[in-house]
Amino acid sequence: MTLVACVAALALLLLLSMCGGGEGGGKAADDRPEKPVRDSAAPPARLSVPSAYDTGQGWEISNVSPEYAIARESGRIAHLERVEESRFRLRTLDAATGRPGWTGAPWHPPAGAGRFPRLLAVAKEGREYFVTWSFGTAGEDALNTAGTFVALDVYDAVDGTRQRFEIAWPTAPTVSGTGPGILVSDGGTRSAVVDPVSGEVTEIPPASLGHPKDCRGCRRLTEVRGVTAKGLLLSGDTGFWVRGGWYSANVAPSRTDPASGVPTSVAPGFVLAKWQPAKGSKDAGTYDIWAVHEVTTGKPLVQARCHKPAIEPGEYPQAMLSPEGAYLVAGNLAFDLEQRKAHCFEESDGSKPLTLTTVTDAGTAYGATSARSPADALAGGGDPIELDLATAVPQALSPNVRLPGAEAAGVGIFSWTDAKDRLHLIGYPRREE
Repeated sequence: MTLVACVAALALLLLLSMCGGGEGGGKAADDRPEKPVRDSAAPPARLSVPSAYDTGQGWEISNVSPEYAIARESGRIAHLERVEESRFRLRTLDAATGRPGWTGAPWHPPAGAGRFPRLLAVAKEGREYFVTWSFGTAGEDALNTAGTFVALDVYDAVDGTRQRFEIAWPTAPTVSGTGPGILVSDGGTRSAVVDPVSGEVTEIPPASLGHPKDCRGCRRLTEVRGVTAKGLLLSGDTGFWVRGGWYSANVAPSRTDPASGVPTSVAPGFVLAKWQPAKGSKDAGTYDIWAVHEVTTGKPLVQARCHKPAIEPGEYPQAMLSPEGAYLVAGNLAFDLEQRKAHCFEESDGSKPLTLTTVTDAGTAYGATSARSPADALAGGGDPIELDLATAVPQALSPNVRLPGAEAAGVGIFSWTDAKDRLHLIGYPRREE
């Protein structure tokens, strides 16, 4: 009887293990995510960071993807985790506490998609989403040639519900989430917009870009720049516009040439544009005017004057907003959007010694002098500084100080790579003043 009981118990254990086996990821694309898996409860590493952050508290996660995304309203951070050589899953955590949130089901990106899928955040109608995307091929067999496409997985930031979109696309795309939709573009006139709420995918033909009637130059070098609540944001050789909405020449800042506007960066709700001084101005050949425009109406909110660089950059820095949207920085430019104040940090010969990377709700910006770009400054290039926008006087930091890549829920986000080439993400809370 004892032997029979043992055999029965063993059979029951085997049955339970079979029912509960697997990776936990074999779910349909629109299923709920897995339950959270808690990371190590060990205290975070103590990095050398600006004194505004408390390294005695906080959280740390390891082996994360090169990119992370922040849903600011819900206070969540998302990052990708490699499950196998070619399988990944999205994980989330609470920015304030570091507690794990939901975890998405594993999936395969398209063939040839690269090391890690890309990751971004987008918001619409008060709802926030995380988006992973990759570009590659699928469908090749003995009778059919593989087609290239963009694969997007859109997750509700609160509960992790997922939608999958696949869009046939001929070349490597640009994908952005600065507007209320997800923009897929070829860097020219071809584009598609994914609505994260309805799931509708709209492809916009190049013939339907709504060029302004009184702007001949807008038909040259036409490029899709972003998505706004009013429609696509586009630019041409002599202006930029929202399809069916405003046109830059009609909203040009004072004392500028109305036909000279060039949008250099788009942030949620705003466009940063470069303008030439009005024709005939004595400084027209030596200065640029930089203005932040409200994206819905095109209205210029604040502007700064900077020396022209000796050599135009191939790519302008991405505009970065403070968490609540009161401040914006880009390269050597800083704007207080509430007080309508602007600063250009430069030397008199037009060089750009200061590169800003991050700005907080307290109006403190971080960056570095002599850095090649914001990415270089965050990687440790140049000499780190902090800057109170109220005084606009840069203060040097210790040379080994790491700069925050972002701030969310009052927590500075820092990254470092260990000896095994694993990327760590650390959150240090801002000290109470």
